[in-house]
Amino acid sequence: MSDNRYRKVPSRRLSRLASFGQIATGVAGGMLAEGARRLARGEAPRLSDLLLTPANATRVADQLSRLRGAAMKLGQMISLDAGDVLPRELTEILSRLRESAHFMPPAQLERVLTAEWGAGWRSKFKTFEPRPIAAASIGQVHRATLPDGRVLAIKVQYPGIANSIDADVDNVATLLRMSSLLPATLNIAPLLAEAKRQLHEEADYVREAEMMLRYAELLADDPAFLVPRPYELLCGRNVLAMDFIDARPIETLSVASPEVRNRVLGTMMGLVLRELFEFGFMQTDPNFANFRWQPAKDGADNERVVLLDFGAARAIDPATTASYRRMMLAGLAADRDALRESLLDIGFIAAPVLARHGAAFDRMINVLLDHLGKPGLFEFADRSFVERIRGEAETIFADRSAWHIPPAEALFVQRKISGSALLAVKLKGSLPLRDMVERAVSGTAPALLIGAMRDSQ
Repeated sequence: MSDNRYRKVPSRRLSRLASFGQIATGVAGGMLAEGARRLARGEAPRLSDLLLTPANATRVADQLSRLRGAAMKLGQMISLDAGDVLPRELTEILSRLRESAHFMPPAQLERVLTAEWGAGWRSKFKTFEPRPIAAASIGQVHRATLPDGRVLAIKVQYPGIANSIDADVDNVATLLRMSSLLPATLNIAPLLAEAKRQLHEEADYVREAEMMLRYAELLADDPAFLVPRPYELLCGRNVLAMDFIDARPIETLSVASPEVRNRVLGTMMGLVLRELFEFGFMQTDPNFANFRWQPAKDGADNERVVLLDFGAARAIDPATTASYRRMMLAGLAADRDALRESLLDIGFIAAPVLARHGAAFDRMINVLLDHLGKPGLFEFADRSFVERIRGEAETIFADRSAWHIPPAEALFVQRKISGSALLAVKLKGSLPLRDMVERAVSGTAPALLIGAMRDSQ
């Protein structure tokens, strides 16, 4: 097979461990080469400067995309969550992990489907397209047609992925520790345990089918969304069959009119608020590939958002929802003391860190309130405040003893919020964000979010 998109998934523990060894060796070699170049120029390079180079990021991104599974998933999380902290060049390189992964070779795919459906599995279909229409960290998707004409999307999990999750997470953690990027005193064990738990849930396609049905029920009366239905006769732990919905990648909204773009982004941001404050249930993976859209027909304003991939769907602890409500109410009121207390309460700031860097945090809060608290439309493309925040954050990050990991529950919720905001930034959206948040925390969001959008246009 000449197509370089096809690469066998390493499914055995030793072969995956060897891949991590190649990552470590390649990064170390890159650090030595970069160090020699800088010394030849008379520079005294720092370890972090040698490690965080575009060449090393390219090595890591390429190897993780070949491994797929939890290793690639963690790389995607880093590229989404740390976009305003990592150097811009590194973020752009790691963002490749949010794009399509390599495909399984046909022989490997055949073995997986035969194990799942039996030797005569092709007789179940009128057609089955052997080339995937999409590929991601845990599985790849094929289009197929049943004898009755129903078109399905078939998500097939890569072999060995579920069994490799714990080892992959541990290996990524080892690479981070070896790199000295993380302080030795930082306890990441609770976060690693939660990451393993969620990744095991994402690898359980029976559970994902159940989450898909739950979302379809939650949004049954909302015409702005489309949720595929599972075809249960072909579903199993490693294969998920569902309706194929023809739609466009969400990033193609960049060429739509500002009115269409903002309506769709408003619909998506409104869903995040409903998940947090109404449903108590959230799909916490904001990867752009999990969202598509259908243009309106006949000049109407009824664009629809297609929701995909429910492996990361989870209930939200009511205490977390209450903490977010207090935090947003404090922000709306520009109550700096209450906002500081709510950040402590939710776990985004640790009390000892605030004691040492309170002035820097206060300046960050002032920047955010000045930027986010403006009435009217919020221009996501205006990133003028980011450099000011980055400057204050660098002071705090320089104090490695101040590094702090918030509770996993809050991290997963914040990941969805931050990822949705990143999409709005990418698409240069303009939304009445303050009004939307105010109505959401007051409990009037479902009926009035669309009204807020239209009132602002």
